[in-house]
Amino acid sequence: MELNVDNQIINYIKIENEDYISITDMLKSKDGNFFVTDWLRNRNTIEFLGIWEELHNPNFNYGEFAIIKSHAGLNSYKLSVKEWVEKTNAIGITSKAGRYGGTYAHKDIAFEFGMWISPKFKLLLIKEFERLKKEEQKQLGWNAKRELSKINYKIHTSAIRHYLIPAKLTKEQINYVYAEEADVLNMALFGITARKWREKHPNFNGNIRDYATINELICLANLENLNSVFINDKISQSVRLERLNNIAISQMKILNASDKDNIEKDKDLLTN
Repeated sequence: MELNVDNQIINYIKIENEDYISITDMLKSKDGNFFVTDWLRNRNTIEFLGIWEELHNPNFNYGEFAIIKSHAGLNSYKLSVKEWVEKTNAIGITSKAGRYGGTYAHKDIAFEFGMWISPKFKLLLIKEFERLKKEEQKQLGWNAKRELSKINYKIHTSAIRHYLIPAKLTKEQINYVYAEEADVLNMALFGITARKWREKHPNFNGNIRDYATINELICLANLENLNSVFINDKISQSVRLERLNNIAISQMKILNASDKDNIEKDKDLLTN
């Protein structure tokens, strides 16, 4: 994963579900010939790191930290990331090898490192990090709705198995019924079968539902539940299709109108 701060690409990774940012990449934005060790020799840096570890790390070695702190700031004193981690059992900074190798720091520490580069850089880093986290939340929301659709599809296929498939059908026959019922939903919502969609989009990966909007996925989840009920009630496929299509039209109008209202509200907030 990458951040873009003042045209500088900065990698960040997840460690124990926490965000760690590459201070090796960040260092490229500092004017002059500097190293991470130059930042570590600063007494204020060591005090900050010690406080952070105290709050987050129950295995922090306070004895070694006290020794390091007593030497910090001296012109003759140098401290590498490796020494800091090995001596104090620190978890806030770590080194990684490989393609995305370098020194990574927990976001709290990385923001402090950004201040050492420049106040402007720190603010730009925080702004870009917050933007990316919002994008991640949007993606999580989309994935959650996609998973909801999959769960509902299992309910849907279960109803088909119990109510539409006679005994002793071949596997090919069963798969045909499943595909046919899936296309009832596709036709109701998208107005096209899965096969026709693939023929129309030969260069697309995945299926029609992979390219659906969030509103369409919400509607699809609702249609799957309703179709299961209709199947249980032994309603014919043609009648179900007509009902589902009318419901899809109604629900999409409501969902799209809601989005439009939210956009207008956002515009009003920006202009006021």
